[in-house]
Parts: sequence; C-alpha cells; structure tokens
Amino acid sequence: MGNEVGRQPQYDAFAEEYQLPRWRAHGWATFTPMLPDTARLAFREMTPDDLDDMALLLGDPQVMTYYPRPKTRQEAAHWIDWNRGLYRTRGYGLWLLATIDGDFVGDCGLTPQIVDGVTELEVGYHVLPAMQGRGYATEAAAACRDFARAVLGATRLIAIIHPDNRPSQRVAEKIGLRPEKHATVHGGRAAVIYAAVLGDGKPDHHRW
Repeated sequence: MGNEVGRQPQYDAFAEEYQLPRWRAHGWATFTPMLPDTARLAFREMTPDDLDDMALLLGDPQVMTYYPRPKTRQEAAHWIDWNRGLYRTRGYGLWLLATIDGDFVGDCGLTPQIVDGVTELEVGYHVLPAMQGRGYATEAAAACRDFARAVLGATRLIAIIHPDNRPSQRVAEKIGLRPEKHATVHGGRAAVIYAAVLGDGKPDHHRW
C-alpha cells in the first residue's frame, strides 16, 4: 500500500536545495537522468505508454484504501502528466517501479508537498496488491531517501500518512522516519507527518 503521496500542488517556489541544476533547467545538455536503484528493483520515468499499468495501480481499491476513492483512467493519465512535469521542473517525481525482470510493481519517488504552509519533500510509494509482502516498498523508499540525500542534497524528508495506515507507517519507520505531528492536508484530510533529518545538505554524487 502507498502512503498519502501524490496530491498535485501548484509549482510554487520550492526550497533552493531542491531546485534543478542550472544546466538541466535551461536544457544546456543532453543527459541520462540519475535515478535511484536497488538490488531487486528498477526505477524509470513514467511515459504515456504506462497508462494501463498506472490505471490498474491507482484504480485498485486496496491500493487506494486511504484515499477518498480509487482514481479513474483519466485521473491516472493526469497522474502521469503531473510526474512528467516534475521530472522536467524538479529532476525527480514518482518513478515507475518494476522488478529487474520487468514485472510492474507500482510507483515510488519524491514529490513536493505543502504541509502547514511549508513546502516539504515527501517520499511516497504505491505497490500492487500482488507484489505486496515482499519488502519492495521499503527497498524502494530507502533508495529514494538515499537519492534525496546524496543527489538532491535534501536535509529533510517526510511522509504524509493516514493515521490508520499502519503498513505505510511501518515502511516509513523502517527507513528512519518518525512521527512528528498530526496535520490537516489536502482539503481537510487528517494525516500523521513522519519526518527525518537527512544530513548537512551537501550532495554526494560519488554514489551515482
């Protein structure tokens, strides 16, 4: 199951340490984007061709238990567009997640989210029911945490999680996040904010 990731805030001014490198933002170079990686999972950017998989994921009642409702196919298409916009403007977003053998798992990644008037960097994850129970969410979320620290130079990471969503809370706890406060988010929905301090804000590109 996923946490409460993926509300689509307007592209407000984000903290400077999370902005794109100047050369990428202005298209000065052709490059292969850096992505998280793990021993069992592959990350890649979503494309419109992923609509069938993403509609299956986001339309699943079990995956979307702690959302107001499952998403329609059109909403899944908007989800893909939102993340593609984040790749262009931020250099990150929710990435498509698959096994190294190519089996679709879900999505996982980093998004800017507004909590109590402050824009935070959130790790989020959604895993197909058939792929749950294998540790994929924890493995992927840990890789995104490390990416946030080493590549983005992020000093803080959060997860916005429904108070009753114990599976996602356990994933957050396993990657070092701890409950920090209760908040009301996205039109009045109750959430627990899990958070962790990541480091000194200096990227470590030697790992990538």
